[in-house]
Amino acid sequence: MTILRVGVLALQGNVREHLMALRGCGAEASTVRTPAELDAVDALVLPGGESTTMSRLLQVFNLEMPLRERLAAGMPTLSTCAGLILMSREVLDGRSDQISLRILDVSVRRNGYGRQIESFEADVPVTLLGVAPFRAVFIRAPLIEHVGPDAEVIATFGSNAVAVAQGPHLGLCFHPEMTNDARLHQVFLERAASALEVNAA
Repeated sequence: MTILRVGVLALQGNVREHLMALRGCGAEASTVRTPAELDAVDALVLPGGESTTMSRLLQVFNLEMPLRERLAAGMPTLSTCAGLILMSREVLDGRSDQISLRILDVSVRRNGYGRQIESFEADVPVTLLGVAPFRAVFIRAPLIEHVGPDAEVIATFGSNAVAVAQGPHLGLCFHPEMTNDARLHQVFLERAASALEVNAA
């Protein structure tokens, strides 16, 4: 069986934690900072961080257009927190110069769950994981205010969607890499492998 090569966008955020989780699931995980490194991976994690800074660094490192091209070609992604903001169709309170990759059919509001001091954890049921809930870590998390018809809600907290699936993509408001539970990384790898097999057929 071919080992999936997964990159973690390493411009800012919890890069090391994602690498550890992916490697623990058996993936070949590496950092992505250049177009050549992006070209060498099968799938990509867009981690948390600060979305406007990450947006600017995509341009500084000449990654915006290569990333858009890979996404258009069907590269699977796992986006968490700020990564979800980058992948969203609409950022309701974004800056005019902020990059929106417009892959996930959701509208989000940055820091919708409050500032750093208001960070919290909660047990969240995730449909892709079965009965046992996932301990979700919310740190300056974006709020999903609208989910379009192309995205599927796979987890909610209260009345709000906090995780969506859309084709080969998973988008999370929270930080799965901040726990010892790698189930969401494993699900992402399984879905990514299936999507890549379909594309190759």
